[in-house]
Amino acid sequence: MNFKVTPLSAGLYLVATPIGSARDITLRALDVLASADIIAAEDTRTARKLMDIHGVALNGRPLVAFHDHSGDGAVKRLVADMAAGKSLAYVSEAGTPLIADPGYELGRAAAAAGVPVTTAPGASAVIAALTVSGLATDRFAFVGFLPSGKKQRETEIAALRDTPFTLVFYESPKRLHGMLDSLREVLGDLREAVVCRELTKRFEEVSRGSLADLVQQFDGRAVKGEIVVLVGRAGAQVVDDAMIADALRDAMQTMRVKDAATAVAGALGLPRRQVYQQALTLEADE
Repeated sequence: MNFKVTPLSAGLYLVATPIGSARDITLRALDVLASADIIAAEDTRTARKLMDIHGVALNGRPLVAFHDHSGDGAVKRLVADMAAGKSLAYVSEAGTPLIADPGYELGRAAAAAGVPVTTAPGASAVIAALTVSGLATDRFAFVGFLPSGKKQRETEIAALRDTPFTLVFYESPKRLHGMLDSLREVLGDLREAVVCRELTKRFEEVSRGSLADLVQQFDGRAVKGEIVVLVGRAGAQVVDDAMIADALRDAMQTMRVKDAATAVAGALGLPRRQVYQQALTLEADE
């Protein structure tokens, strides 16, 4: 038994849980789970299993579900419990609550009601992926999940083209290859990227290379598990009018002029207005 049961003051405790290996939980997280008056969880089965592994007994304390589909009523009940003097530990299924996981509405409502909100920090797939990626970590932007539709996805990628940070995405296994192909289409073949799969788990895999390399690596491959995709920051490149025109001709074969201009501007790191004007001229000439 590596935890201690001590009284907690009333408030909300956001508890990070392992993203794979159960041993990655912190001692403070176990203390909070062992001591809180109420435990709320995105998945109560996962929470109960984690507590059983570490010998944390409920001892009659309530373990309640709180997830993306919990309504305002659930938020109000939990905030009322905390306002009445109860301590509440909240855990998402894996990782840090609120980081592409539920908990935001609960945390915001607790703060608005004057209830103390604190964190028991720990595992996060975003940070774990950054540390093993080999990409720059001094500045990064967490994007989360991109849209599933190709057009919407590539428009959003184009808007991120010149962001001077390492970009971090989550993606589902079934959409991974399509996402990588969209990244390559918009950002170019040579942009450095990394795919992290099943971090801290038995089949952990880190694949590094250019976007063109990764598209080829995952083409036709059945992939399982939790996925984090990282893309290196853009490098400077010299672009002339002929290069823009060639890129526009290719894009305009499958896209409207406006969408083609957005994609090409993002891929080449140019102002969209400039590329759009050139696209209009090219359309008129051809």
